Amino acid sequence: MNLKLRRYKEQLQDWPQQGYHIMAQYDNEKVIVYQSYRKEIGEFAVKNQFFGGSFSFERMTWIKPNFLWMMYRSGWGRKEDQESVLAIHLKKETFINYLENAVLSSYSKKLGISRDEWQDQIKQSSVRLQWDPDHDPFGNKLERRAIQIGLRNEFIKSFAKNDILFIENISDFVAEQYQFVLNDDLDNLIVPEEKPLLFDDEALNTKLNLR
Repeated sequence: MNLKLRRYKEQLQDWPQQGYHIMAQYDNEKVIVYQSYRKEIGEFAVKNQFFGGSFSFERMTWIKPNFLWMMYRSGWGRKEDQESVLAIHLKKETFINYLENAVLSSYSKKLGISRDEWQDQIKQSSVRLQWDPDHDPFGNKLERRAIQIGLRNEFIKSFAKNDILFIENISDFVAEQYQFVLNDDLDNLIVPEEKPLLFDDEALNTKLNLR
């Protein structure tokens, strides 16, 4: 695999326990995001290094930079049609572009606009941003919030063909690590190395409520 790995318990000491954070593995060129699909979609993506075949361009696709949130969502790759867990090496500039164009999926007065204005933005936008409770390896909710980003229309087309540097299938790794979770052996659990992602653009950090 092309992921940097580290023991879960070692990272836990460094991770923020609450607040809004984009927990991710990243560098100057890329941000790793995760998705889970049925096997035929995953196999096509890994073989061709883009999304096509049975992949749907007609509905929103959600990307998640947080590995453990993806494990919660996919049941560690055990849920039906989520058996193929992919690590997608995404161009960092396109990840930032998604966030710059994103509209929050739920209304809040903190947005500084009316509900009607927000609804107009939702209709016009092709990028959705959602904050959810993060989860520990057992699926328990945490106080820290995790981000997921929904793409549709022109953004999903760009994501599928142009925005990806590399796609790898990490399903076997996920299955191996899940055995430690089943055995309540977090001392030996290994997960991708992650840290909070902040941007040089303070306006973007403010928009995302990042600290």
